[in-house]
Amino acid sequence: MTEVIDIDARGMQHCETTALGVLLRHQGLHLSEPMLFGLGSGLSFIYWDGKNMGFPFLGGRVKPFDLTRNLATGLGLELLVQETTSPRKAWDNVVVSIDAGRPVGLQLDSYYLDYFSSKVHFGGHVVAMYGYDDHNAYLVDTDQQGGAVSTSLAGLAQARGARGPMTAKHRSFTLTVPRNRPSPQGRIIPAITACADAFLNPPIANLGHRGVEKAGKLVRTWLQRTDAPQRDLPQAARLMEKAGTGGALFRNLYRDFLAECTNLLDSSHLRTGHTLYTEAAGLWTEAAVLIKKAGESGNVQCLVQAGSILGDLSRIEREAMRALSCLGSETTRAIRP
Repeated sequence: MTEVIDIDARGMQHCETTALGVLLRHQGLHLSEPMLFGLGSGLSFIYWDGKNMGFPFLGGRVKPFDLTRNLATGLGLELLVQETTSPRKAWDNVVVSIDAGRPVGLQLDSYYLDYFSSKVHFGGHVVAMYGYDDHNAYLVDTDQQGGAVSTSLAGLAQARGARGPMTAKHRSFTLTVPRNRPSPQGRIIPAITACADAFLNPPIANLGHRGVEKAGKLVRTWLQRTDAPQRDLPQAARLMEKAGTGGALFRNLYRDFLAECTNLLDSSHLRTGHTLYTEAAGLWTEAAVLIKKAGESGNVQCLVQAGSILGDLSRIEREAMRALSCLGSETTRAIRP
């Protein structure tokens, strides 16, 4: 038996926005990937390290699934989330949705997916599922992972049932767009100001602009932080540029979101934010290149330069977010309806 929904199975750059795009396009709501990311207030920063970690992690987005929640709240979408400890119940939750003609989002550990090119555990991965047969599940993942792909039902069950950092209990979800379709343009300012406020006022020093500043100081010590710098530093750089971030640790996506917004709203604060994030995106890529080079060469001066760039980035992004936080008090004019 085969059940497959006719969908626009287009992979994008980031896993969560890819899945959201599939679910929303199926209901006629078409938004660009940068717009999905921005309306979900997806941009963030975390410097994550600990005794149980082999090497520090630089993260550039909000926690897995927060983007989905933010987007649903902002656009007035009905978000139905189901979680269970029972693999059988988890499968039934998915089958009911697909048999009813609705694709479903899944959060899982990408390690167990047959097609996944990088065999590392990541429990915050998100895919859209649109069909199944007796042996395989049909998914949409990022363009990097192949877009429309399939994995064995056994592998999918392992991925959904995995436990560890960022995992969820067989989480599945659907989105329903209300009949009076929301105006994404009307939600731009609240989404931007919420993102800016969180970035400017982090509760701990590892987050937001304070986290970027902290990373700038600690990255200089990374050659001493690992016994395998030729492996760990280039891997950190790859995660910044290639691991579903859209490049520049999600700053390319946010830059493009702000650019799209400047075509919709006339705002000097918005234009300032876009200009500064254009600069920041280039500097994040420059920092990643230097981190990779440091690992390959063992040259600590590359890390000193990368740390200096991160210090500049803390200042630039703080300035950008301060400008963007003023959008709520500014009188803006729609450029086009």
